[in-house]
Amino acid sequence: MRRNELDYVLGTMLDSSKDVSDLNITVDKPLQVESSGQLVPVAIEPSVDQLTPFQTEMIALNLVGGSRRLTEDLLKTGSCDSSYSVGGKARFRVNIFSQRGNYSVVLRKLSTKIPTLADLKLPAIFHEAAKEKTGLILVTGATGSGKSTTLAALLNEINESKSIHVITLEDPVEFVHPQKKATFNQREMGTDFDTFASGLRAALRQAPKVILVGEMRDRETVEIGLSAAETGHLVVSTLHTIDAGQTINRILGMFDQDEQKQIRVRLADTVRWVISQRLSPKIGGGRSALLEIMGSNLRIKDSIIMGEGEGRTFYEIIEANYPFGWRTFDQACLDAYEQELISEESALLYCSKRGPVTRGIDNIKKKRGESTTTLTQLQMKKA
Repeated sequence: MRRNELDYVLGTMLDSSKDVSDLNITVDKPLQVESSGQLVPVAIEPSVDQLTPFQTEMIALNLVGGSRRLTEDLLKTGSCDSSYSVGGKARFRVNIFSQRGNYSVVLRKLSTKIPTLADLKLPAIFHEAAKEKTGLILVTGATGSGKSTTLAALLNEINESKSIHVITLEDPVEFVHPQKKATFNQREMGTDFDTFASGLRAALRQAPKVILVGEMRDRETVEIGLSAAETGHLVVSTLHTIDAGQTINRILGMFDQDEQKQIRVRLADTVRWVISQRLSPKIGGGRSALLEIMGSNLRIKDSIIMGEGEGRTFYEIIEANYPFGWRTFDQACLDAYEQELISEESALLYCSKRGPVTRGIDNIKKKRGESTTTLTQLQMKKA
């Protein structure tokens, strides 16, 4: 398979549906794209009803492109990450992995347009987050929840407002930021550095004011990130956690028991914002981002240092600070439902606690004059 043939296949997949986010290439399945959260088969000439092991291997090898590092990763660990471009049409984050002796490929489409906070309709409090000078900002969520897009919008806000040096450490580089007011140096793992820890250690000698770390994958990266945040840098990164509370606990869990006290104090001093994301199906098509936003105040610092307890859970503190722009997932679900962005079913599916959300939905229905129950014509039983 030549490069132009691979580009034709990928281009056809891109054009097959609107809102394509991922391309899926798996043995015994047709070519598929993910559109609005659903996998859709792609018609192509010549027709491919079921991909053979040979076909997926040829696609995988072309995406590897003879890279010794990627080949070694694939053979040793069973998967490898890279990037790929189809002319001026699109860029992809690529993951190739083996399953039952065959190769599968998933390509995540990367936007060529840098999103703004206004484009994503993110809350006004994000402007406050972009003004931070030091500390740690974490954006968390499951794979595919839009963490990278949110971070790109946050960095774009910095790019348009501050004349500072920004270094990004990514695997791979997703959004290529133009040189605006800030000076950007974007480094890709495998090409420009070998691990996030070593790239972050080197970044401390490159005089940045803001450092983006693609992912806090291990203890060493977290430790260096904390040190950077303590020494006058703003460190922005991601974690695969479902909410703010789990984010703090995940970081603490990377350290030994005898280190916990010191790490809790360091975290309390450095954490500025924890923003967690979930993508919910949107009424009318597409997806809506639901955000849990936790900032830093004395109660949050106390909960990090002492641990959560009665009256000082992260959920309760975030909920109480709703007037200041913070919000729990439950409050985000109710806001989205009230604005008719998501359905009642989605609000209950993506919330954290069903009880409060169910009561909140009933209150919204009452305001609208809608019925809150399906039970009608109830009568007292006659004696």
